[in-house]
Amino acid sequence: MRTVFFLAALLLALPLVAQAFQTETYGWEETATVLGIYGNGIATIEDTSPVYNGTQSLKFEESPLGGTPQAFVGWIQDLNDGDTVAASFWVYDDTPGTNPSGRIWGHWNDDPSDPTVYDGSAGGNADYSAGTGWSFLEWEWTVVDGHTGLIIEGRIYAAAEYDAVWFDDLSITAPDAATILFPDYVVSLERQSWGAIKATF
Repeated sequence: MRTVFFLAALLLALPLVAQAFQTETYGWEETATVLGIYGNGIATIEDTSPVYNGTQSLKFEESPLGGTPQAFVGWIQDLNDGDTVAASFWVYDDTPGTNPSGRIWGHWNDDPSDPTVYDGSAGGNADYSAGTGWSFLEWEWTVVDGHTGLIIEGRIYAAAEYDAVWFDDLSITAPDAATILFPDYVVSLERQSWGAIKATF
């Protein structure tokens, strides 16, 4: 019995191993816009103004008016229960106290081959862009219920057709073992089935 108590005390005394994390960023400096869109959203690259950093940003507008369009801007795969994922971006709107407004949100996606799959809401920040220019929005998710993938959404809440917000400087922090994908990702051969590889050639 003493041996059992000794081993238990020893295990409690051992320092916990800290999980290692990676951080990746994306600024819409190329031609890719989003991984996918839900609802009446239109995503384009803005190369004039407003731009928070660099020379381009993502313009996201709603047409026709209706619902809450979502731009899928980041995709984290290879997650496990208890993992945490943090994401942030800058959102521009100049209508204080009213729409259009932007928001950061997320949903689960457990299909490693299709960024448009929806496996339930993951929630997000209750805050909206302030309407005074560039606003910084961020949120942290904890993986639950056996989910293995998370999509980061940039949402627009519009008041009229063609209302727009702009997103820039997306940052995602996830465990080192996870895979972070942005709109310009290319699916590598090792992530495909053998049948898909044969079909490629």
